[in-house]
Amino acid sequence: MLRRISLIFLLALLPLYLFSAEINVTALRGPTAMGMVKLMKDSESGEINGNDYNFKIEGAIDAVTPALVRGTTDIAAVPANVSSVLYNNTDGGVRVLAINTLGVLYIAEKGDSIHSVEDLRGKTIYSSGNGATPEYALRFVLESAGLEIGKDVFIEWRSEHAECVAALESSENAVAMLPQPFLTSALVSNPEIRVALDLNDLWMEAMGTELITGVVVARSDFLSENEDAVRAFLSSYSDSVDFVNGNIDEGARLVGGYGIVGEAVAKKAIPGCNITCITGEEMKNALSNYLEVLYSMNPKSVGGSLPDESYYFI
Repeated sequence: MLRRISLIFLLALLPLYLFSAEINVTALRGPTAMGMVKLMKDSESGEINGNDYNFKIEGAIDAVTPALVRGTTDIAAVPANVSSVLYNNTDGGVRVLAINTLGVLYIAEKGDSIHSVEDLRGKTIYSSGNGATPEYALRFVLESAGLEIGKDVFIEWRSEHAECVAALESSENAVAMLPQPFLTSALVSNPEIRVALDLNDLWMEAMGTELITGVVVARSDFLSENEDAVRAFLSSYSDSVDFVNGNIDEGARLVGGYGIVGEAVAKKAIPGCNITCITGEEMKNALSNYLEVLYSMNPKSVGGSLPDESYYFI
């Protein structure tokens, strides 16, 4: 009888062992990492849905893409267009799993002089995200208003959002494009800073599509060998996003605990971070439409060509 019970127990556990995996996950310091904090916390106690996780938070995309190429990370949160560039440049070496962040970009200033895009004429805008979604969103908004970059308006690129906040706080008449939660951090630290323009609304008005900031990708080799484990990750990640959005106080505490941004800032910022986890056909439809818009603006923004069907993990 004991042997039979043991056999039944082992058979019940067998599906877990069939797809369990050790997964290295990298996220950028910001909304993409904020959505993962509940999963990060739970994973400290052991396996989640059969998977054992190693999480790493980076400050800039330059540290994330090489890790994907070298294979030192298996799953990563990256800007939406960068995922397409990586797919094209690595001959399908990565696949997109989910949209994890919608529009989070804003123009902020010290003072009260900017109320339209035209008011940016003659200004220098500090921003990070050169070569990624922030650059193309900003360029589109400026050019749609008839402003020529390098002549009518100037952009100073920084490697991290925190550097843009520092420039905004230290320079008179400074203008910065900031995503959440760094926007809220700037507003909290300096009452002279105000939100001047919402790029998400400007994009939606002009294009009729959501501004998609970030996605989650996986290395194709890892995915092909661990498909069930990756699906388990997506389930756990979706639960983590729901927890952060639905339990702001506790979510903010976890965000602060992992050093992403301070707890007080996170509490104010989470409602505006547009953290999500959109998968399957809904992800494919939204992301393909968004990439088509970028491609029409500049084919290089998506790696020279639109990704084929294999890019989308459904």
